[in-house]
Amino acid sequence: MNEQEQQPTASDSHSAGEALYVYCIAETVAARKIAAETTPSAIEDDNDLELLDTGEVAAVTSKVPLSMYGEESLNQNLNDPSWTALRAMRHERVVEHFAKRTSVVPLRFGTIYLSRDGVKQMLSDKRLELREILDRVRDCEEWGVNLFSDRDKLLEAITDLSPRLRDLSEQAQTASPGQAYLLQKKVQGLRSDEARAELARIIDDVEAKLGKKTKGAKRLRVLKVEATESGELKAKFAFLVDRSRFDDFRREAERIAENVNKAGIRLELTGPWPAYNFTAAA
Repeated sequence: MNEQEQQPTASDSHSAGEALYVYCIAETVAARKIAAETTPSAIEDDNDLELLDTGEVAAVTSKVPLSMYGEESLNQNLNDPSWTALRAMRHERVVEHFAKRTSVVPLRFGTIYLSRDGVKQMLSDKRLELREILDRVRDCEEWGVNLFSDRDKLLEAITDLSPRLRDLSEQAQTASPGQAYLLQKKVQGLRSDEARAELARIIDDVEAKLGKKTKGAKRLRVLKVEATESGELKAKFAFLVDRSRFDDFRREAERIAENVNKAGIRLELTGPWPAYNFTAAA
């Protein structure tokens, strides 16, 4: 679901008023049952969570001051890391609280409506789309898989991993000294290219094998090279996993991780998360 379409401009000319912050959308019956329990703090103190519904589906909301969440003031506040971190954490806690108990459509941080009528109009206009999304993610969780590569370890192992380099190395063992030298030089020159090809093959293999254990798979953008003790982040995936099949998914991830460890590849499993990457309209 494209939340950008759902964020009417909140002008700072209305800064003395209030707007509604929307966290997520769920089926009304389930949402009301959850809301009757103890719930996390809203994004701003002194404002409780409030459900707005149009029958089948309900939005989890809370009031926020336009002096902080109007278009101009919000953009300014987002430049303050401490302001943003606190509120992003509160947003995520609310979404996760509902997502652990029922299927939800999680909205992105900073989804603002100027009135209750605006929220209800969105729920009415998007009713069929929201029902489809909720059915799609029912009884599922999103799990992330990050793939890290230790380049030095991969280069050390690539001669054994690459059929092409193995063949050249075997030829060198039975060749004349001069020919063996040339073949070994060729092996050395091809190691980087073969390492890149092997890494790409492993990434595709991880996506394909884990995808078979899930209801959906997405390869996410790696925005920048992230270096950790485990190596450089080379690929990120999101998988929509049926809760009843999670153990099967986890075992497959562990089996893959064991197989690629010799290539200097490490898999990191993260989650469970609300299904942010699987709640876009089909």
